[in-house]
Amino acid sequence: DARPPLLLLLAACAPPPCATAAPTPPGWEPAADAPWCPYKVLPEGPEAGGGRLCFRSPARGFRCQAPGCAAHASAGRSLRASVLRNRSVLLQWRLGPAEARRVRAFALNCSWRGAYTRFPCERVLLGASCRDYLLPDVHDGVRYRLCLQPLPLRAEPAGAPEPAAPAECVEFAAEPAGMREIVVAMTAVGGSICVMLVVICLLVAYITENLMHPAFGRPGLRRQP
Repeated sequence: DARPPLLLLLAACAPPPCATAAPTPPGWEPAADAPWCPYKVLPEGPEAGGGRLCFRSPARGFRCQAPGCAAHASAGRSLRASVLRNRSVLLQWRLGPAEARRVRAFALNCSWRGAYTRFPCERVLLGASCRDYLLPDVHDGVRYRLCLQPLPLRAEPAGAPEPAAPAECVEFAAEPAGMREIVVAMTAVGGSICVMLVVICLLVAYITENLMHPAFGRPGLRRQP
C-alpha cells in the first residue's frame, strides 16, 4: 500500500460510516421546535373541562442566581422551583426522550399549608411541549406544595390504558423580602440618627466646657477704695 502511515492510522481510528453520536440527555429547556406552551388554568371544583386556553413562551436560558433567587428541587430531582425576589415562582421540569413520547399533557396542582389543613391555590393543565410554568404571585411566609403529574397517552379502544406516572412534588416558602428591606432601611436610618446624636452631644460638651465655664469661674473686678 502506497498510502502514508498517518493516513492509515486515521482510517483505522475513524468510526464506521453508519455510526452516529449518542443523543444529548434532555435538559431543563423545551425543544427548539416548541415556541409556545399551551395551558389551561382550571376552575376550583370537581369539573376539569373548564378554563380558557392560553399560550406562553418558554423561559429559555433562565438561571437561578443568589441572592435574587432560591432554588428548591423535588425528591426525584426532575422538578424544581425557582423562587424569585418579586414573589413569583418559575417551575421547571424535564423528561427523558422515551418518557416524553408517552405524555399527552401535565397536571399541575398547587396547595398551601394552613394551621390545620391544606388549601388548594391553583390547578393547571399544560401541554406535552411545556417544560416550565410561572406562578406570578405567592405570599410571604406561606408553605407551598407544587405537584406535577405527567398524563399518559389515551389507549386504543382495544388496548389497556397505560398507568399514569407518579407525581413529582416540591415544597418551598417565599422569603419575606419586603420585611428584610424594611429592616435594612430602619437599621441604616437608626445608624444615621445615632451618629447625629453623638455629634450633638460632642457639640454641647464643647460649648459647656469652653464658653459657659469662663463666664462663671472668672472673678469680678473689685473697685479700689
